[in-house]
Amino acid sequence: MPIVSQRHPVVLAIACLTFSAFLFSLMGICIRFASHTVDNYTIVFFRNLVGLILFLPFIYRQGTDFVKTEKIWMHTWRSIIGLAAMYGFFYAIAHLELSNAMVFTYSSPIFIPFIAWLFLKERISTLMLCAAALGFIGVFFVAKPDQGLLNWLSIIGITSSLCAAMAFVTVRALTQTEPPERIVFYFCFIGALLSGIPMFWVWRPYQLEELFFLIAAGVLANVSQLFMSHAYRLAPAGQIAPINYVAIIFAGIWGFLLWHELPDTYSLIGFGFILIAIFLCSPIMQKAK
Repeated sequence: MPIVSQRHPVVLAIACLTFSAFLFSLMGICIRFASHTVDNYTIVFFRNLVGLILFLPFIYRQGTDFVKTEKIWMHTWRSIIGLAAMYGFFYAIAHLELSNAMVFTYSSPIFIPFIAWLFLKERISTLMLCAAALGFIGVFFVAKPDQGLLNWLSIIGITSSLCAAMAFVTVRALTQTEPPERIVFYFCFIGALLSGIPMFWVWRPYQLEELFFLIAAGVLANVSQLFMSHAYRLAPAGQIAPINYVAIIFAGIWGFLLWHELPDTYSLIGFGFILIAIFLCSPIMQKAK
């Protein structure tokens, strides 16, 4: 693994981001089942609380030096916008087909190259712009919002995507000095504190089945976050971000297997555009340019 990361960091970054997207799609399944009986506030809170609990043994082994950071305000900003994206995304999963919900969340690569250019001064190549444009076209072929692009649910989804894009770029900035484990820890810690506030009004006893899906979603989300953080540490955000689109394909497969959600012709065309966008970000194309 170290040899691969030294010689082909983009290859390893793409592999990490692809696996992260796969785990994220599994998390979507758990959230969909949990949302049948559990409110959105509770789902978000458990996602962060479970992640925080998972880190306790790690902190015990590493000692207090693990949590020391000079980037506390950047961690806070990443947590706030990440939490906003999470509320919107989980709400979309509960009210849309799984693949459509993933489309809104993973349309964030459309914004990432521009945000990375604005805040991190990363160069935007023509290839990146083409990949983002094709991904954007694919997103709307797949989504096909039934009530138009400007309905309230679409606005929530797109706003969530924009917040997620800002969070991804902030992660990229943090990885310059912070290990991925510390980034995920602070996200869970601050996220649990903030998302715990609404729990004063919505807390109730939960059934075992509900707890299973809530805990599983938290575990999958945090492992996914670790792989995502490693990916953005290995390669520029604008270069690999469109790989996130593969989560839409995973979600489409799960939607078919579990809820018989069949993709129509427009969805298949959209998947094609998304795959082309992913290919344009591949190491082969990056080298060819």
